[in-house]
Amino acid sequence: MAYVITGPCVDVKDKACVPVCPVECIYEGGRMLYIQPEECINCALCLSVCPVQAIYADDAVPDDQRGFVAANAEFFGAGVTGWGSPGGAGPRYVSDKDHAVVAALPLR
Repeated sequence: MAYVITGPCVDVKDKACVPVCPVECIYEGGRMLYIQPEECINCALCLSVCPVQAIYADDAVPDDQRGFVAANAEFFGAGVTGWGSPGGAGPRYVSDKDHAVVAALPLR
């Protein structure tokens, strides 16, 4: 299990979750933040501080947000950033790109 960032983060990117993540597995895309599922240790600290309630355990994502489970994982693949599992977010790992699910959403 890993945590997943969903639709309420799009065009908000509050980033309260970033400094509390002990393994730095939350990365910044163009319109939202993404959790690298292989790096997530399921501590739930991000969940506890998200002001827009955008973060869920991957097995608890609401049905209307299920597309974000794949979007979080695929953001790190060759189709979007190609980062794989970088081992920690930082200035080198900030992108203006987003997964197609996010890119297709209307601007808020």
